[in-house]
Amino acid sequence: MSKWTSRAIRRCFIDYFRFKHDHEWILSGPVQPKNDPTVLFTSAGMNQFRDIFTGDIPPDHAFANLKRACSYQKCIRTGGKHDDLKEVGYDFRHHTFFEMLGNWSFGDYFKVDNLIRIDHQMI
Repeated sequence: MSKWTSRAIRRCFIDYFRFKHDHEWILSGPVQPKNDPTVLFTSAGMNQFRDIFTGDIPPDHAFANLKRACSYQKCIRTGGKHDDLKEVGYDFRHHTFFEMLGNWSFGDYFKVDNLIRIDHQMI
């Protein structure tokens, strides 16, 4: 039986979305975002795509025409709206430094539509 290392889990996740669902693999953004004075640390996998979601992405940006993406983003848990710092250390799910696996569609499909197209049935 093979061991599921963090490297193997990342590779399996990225390969699934890249090769089975045509997502572009985007490398992790920095833990301390550059050119973003609104956050001190990256605390979610979607941080590097925020300008796409808000419609503020410049037309010459590398992500301007991105339709589907997958990534594993290095994150630091901080306070804020979803503050769960008090949970760190009490279970195996809450850490101060972690990687968030994510797959994204930027107006290309919705999950239900994608499931119907892939499986030809509603799940």
